Amino acid sequence: MTQTFRHPEILDIARREGKVTVDSLARHFGVTLQTIRRDLTELAEAGRLERVHGGAIIPSGTANLIYEHRRGLQSVEKAAIARLCAQSIPNDTSVFLNIGTSTEAVATELLHHIGLLVVTNNINVANILRANPDCEVVVAGGNLRRSDGGLTGSLTIETIRSFKFDYAVIGCSALDTDGEILDFDVQEVGVSQTIISRARKTFLVADSTKFNRTAPVRIASLADLDIFVTDRNLPPDLAERCRAWGVQVLVAK
Repeated sequence: MTQTFRHPEILDIARREGKVTVDSLARHFGVTLQTIRRDLTELAEAGRLERVHGGAIIPSGTANLIYEHRRGLQSVEKAAIARLCAQSIPNDTSVFLNIGTSTEAVATELLHHIGLLVVTNNINVANILRANPDCEVVVAGGNLRRSDGGLTGSLTIETIRSFKFDYAVIGCSALDTDGEILDFDVQEVGVSQTIISRARKTFLVADSTKFNRTAPVRIASLADLDIFVTDRNLPPDLAERCRAWGVQVLVAK
């Protein structure tokens, strides 16, 4: 197979899985490691991929990936993260779930909880939890973002300020090496910051591909949160920061 045919398929795999590795692509295409490294270098030079150790990822920038692509990325890891997060949320509590495919996975894991009050600015979360008769669902108003079913804006923030949640579960687009939690949409970031301020305990749910990405807008620091649920051990420097901040890190296996 020539590179003309490999490149589109490499990009498709990267969009689905969030990352591609030299070893797995060499096996997939039946070519040498050197051939794949050359392919990835060419795709990186064209701005289609971003090289990382052992492979490549979809490049970071000022715009997020298309929602349907994000939904399919790291789906197994997101499900494991969501299960672990949901296990830490007891029955008979109030919970906020914000925009994101990881928080939608948490909503699925809450389908068998009882006595929950869930407030959300995510139409998809509301649709998932309507199947749980023991869960009251409140949808925060706001401007509908048709691309992913999110609600943002001043009306959303005003609604959130009417509550004091036992737990909040938020996602992010990227996590910097210094523990800064990042996103792309300024309006969504404003909503996330309000959620954190109105929660007694806040979870961040984010898979390890977020360690390799960047985004332009700061939500908060991990130091401002209580629990971080992810799928891989943190880099040593960030793990040490979390210990110093008293942030509990849960790793889904």
